[in-house]
Amino acid sequence: MTTFHIGPLGPLDLAALALLVACWMGIGWTTEHPSAARPSMGKLMENYRREWMRQLVTRQPRIFDSAMVDGLRQSTTFFASSSLIAIGAGLALIANPQPLTNLADDFDIARGPDLLWEARILTAVLFGANAFLKFVWSHRLFSYAAIAMAAVPNEPEDPLAYPRAEQAAQVNINAAKSFNRGLRSVYFALTTLAWLLGPYALIAATLFTTGMLWRREFASDSRQALLQDIPE
Repeated sequence: MTTFHIGPLGPLDLAALALLVACWMGIGWTTEHPSAARPSMGKLMENYRREWMRQLVTRQPRIFDSAMVDGLRQSTTFFASSSLIAIGAGLALIANPQPLTNLADDFDIARGPDLLWEARILTAVLFGANAFLKFVWSHRLFSYAAIAMAAVPNEPEDPLAYPRAEQAAQVNINAAKSFNRGLRSVYFALTTLAWLLGPYALIAATLFTTGMLWRREFASDSRQALLQDIPE
């Protein structure tokens, strides 16, 4: 009886990989589209970002808001740079997987063909590449948000003040979504490294990462604190 393979990937590897992708997409969708009765951390922060922009209208001077956006942009720059370095390291390992195969021999891990190791590293690189693209776009959106904030009139009585603030808030929210998507890709890129120990390790790491992300979004102490007097 023959078993189904795709290149060097056997049935268990394919199942572990399918679970990884399903959990990555599933936790992302659940986080961004939660039920109204149980909002995620990300959804709660959207309300706070809108409240931030409403407070911006009457805050003088706006140095604090400028510093906040600058800090957000620095975070995206740091993670984008880190992702790019990780991608380079992964591509170097794909070009020469010998150090990994030697390590597998040292720890008595099932070695398998070099192509299998390359497929495992390539999966982590793809998650890292997705993270890099999300962080770069998030950085760009935070720049747009800063410009939109600068366009908010200084006078609260101006009929464009609050509409402009809402526009700035929406761009800020979109930037945060892209940043969070990048972070999720980083988490699952790290999860993929467990595949080097075999498909069972990847399955366990995937379930652990998904559970951790769910708890942080829906059952953390920080979320509980934000539930008090949620901005409209």
